[in-house]
Amino acid sequence: MIYLELFLIFLGIGAFTFGGGYAMLPLIQDAVAAKGWLTEEELVNFMAVSESTPGPFAINMSTYVGMEVGGLPGAVIATTGVVLPSFIIILIVAKFFAKFKDSFVVKGCMSGLKPAVIGMIATAVLSTGMTVLFPAGFALATFTTVSFLGALVIFGGSLIMALKKVHPIVIILISAVTGIIVGFVFKL
Repeated sequence: MIYLELFLIFLGIGAFTFGGGYAMLPLIQDAVAAKGWLTEEELVNFMAVSESTPGPFAINMSTYVGMEVGGLPGAVIATTGVVLPSFIIILIVAKFFAKFKDSFVVKGCMSGLKPAVIGMIATAVLSTGMTVLFPAGFALATFTTVSFLGALVIFGGSLIMALKKVHPIVIILISAVTGIIVGFVFKL
């Protein structure tokens, strides 16, 4: 039963999310929370791991959730579910896009999807940011904790490095080392 549930949930996520892994993050968060499969903290931790490992974000996330819930078969089934809709859709689009790319309907659809994707990504950023920066809820005391200040320093440093076009791998490595040092020094 769990395998069918994993497949159907990730099939739905894969079928109704446009814009890539980040756009499907709110759907993954909702599904995982509704089923009680992972805590918010576990999900946020794996999002960090998923960003630091090779491969598409959505595949890493579905594989992880599937593995946690149903072992190796669950990982394969969840990953298949999330990839299958894109695979089928891209085959259909590739077949017909050249013929219909100038269509009013296709152009309208594309311009309608762009703001929706940006909104979904923004939702994921806000949700994840709240979980990372305010794990115990929004309180004035949170602003003085070492965890908050460390996260703020890492975020600010990463933002500056990204604006200066530092390679993403370098940013990830520096952020990981900084997090380890802050965690070790302050015993987080």
